[in-house]
Amino acid sequence: MKVNDQAWRSIWREGAILHVVDQTVLPHRFVSRTLHNVADVADAIQNMVVRGAPLIGVTGAYGVALAARHDASDATLNAAAATLIATRPTAINLRWAVEQTLAQLLALDVSLRASAAFALADALAEADVDTNAAIGRHGAALLRQRWENLGRPARLNVLTHCNAGWLGCVDWGTALAALYQAHDSGVPVHVWIDETRPRNQGASLTTWELAAHGVPATLIVDNAGGLLMQQGQVDACIVGADRITARGDVCNKVGTYLKALAAQAHQVPFYVAAPVSTIDWQAWDGPREIEIEVRAASEVTHITGRTTEGRVVQVQLAPPGTAAHNPAFDVTPATLVSAIVTEQGAVAATAAGLQPLRPAHQATAAASAI
Repeated sequence: MKVNDQAWRSIWREGAILHVVDQTVLPHRFVSRTLHNVADVADAIQNMVVRGAPLIGVTGAYGVALAARHDASDATLNAAAATLIATRPTAINLRWAVEQTLAQLLALDVSLRASAAFALADALAEADVDTNAAIGRHGAALLRQRWENLGRPARLNVLTHCNAGWLGCVDWGTALAALYQAHDSGVPVHVWIDETRPRNQGASLTTWELAAHGVPATLIVDNAGGLLMQQGQVDACIVGADRITARGDVCNKVGTYLKALAAQAHQVPFYVAAPVSTIDWQAWDGPREIEIEVRAASEVTHITGRTTEGRVVQVQLAPPGTAAHNPAFDVTPATLVSAIVTEQGAVAATAAGLQPLRPAHQATAAASAI
């Protein structure tokens, strides 16, 4: 995507040096951070310098590559992989990318691993760009069809939650890719952006992204979405995902479930955009089986912003000593999801709908087990 007419990706490398857009300081500053080793990568993922399921997967793969550059032994690579996977337990893409990279490296002679590791991570990064462009095309087609079914109104109001744009991927994004491509193709998209407490990814990241691309958008508080649907001011919802179960349950940023409930109550289509790699074929019952990351209470009791003087500061919202519970994700049952949009097309949020996307070796094993 472009920032000030210059093309950017959220992650790139120069030789053995990894660079990422620092998302903790957006939208007030647009700067990059340099990552030199596994510890740097783990810290960047844990503290959300990089965030978004597809992006942390690719970043994790580069973390394994950085480890291989210093020591490509089995022990070091296994330890690096364990460290990286442990940083954020909910998004399946991180584990998928790290384990895939690790398995391919362990199959090679130690002397070949360092150079192969960067090639593998580069390939994952390029694949992510192509995947998200395809998700955008399929998602844009759904939004165009929705617009046409409504009689081509002057604007198509779409609600999104959190940030599922290029900042959460290598480029394009997932849910936002659909909005970008719909907008670029002439659909008069207007986006309602949930602020997404407590880290405010909608307020700080999605607003910044959409403005840079020229997509009309309005920021709303998290609890306004239901009212807007009740008033007929939302034509569709589209969100990303951090994990999808084999039956179509969707784990995404906390607050997604409530929006899906409101959408069902008001007959508003609720679309989920995510790559096939986000599907956890080993999980079935999302609410019971997906580990929900719980983050620091300070994210709820404090907030960071820019003062009128231009200083970025953290301020306290709650009284000292206030207890706060901060689950980062929730699970939306498949029955509330209108369609799951992947790089292979839009499918029903059911086991039967997802089954054709299942990797051949897993599909064969599953069939044998029945």
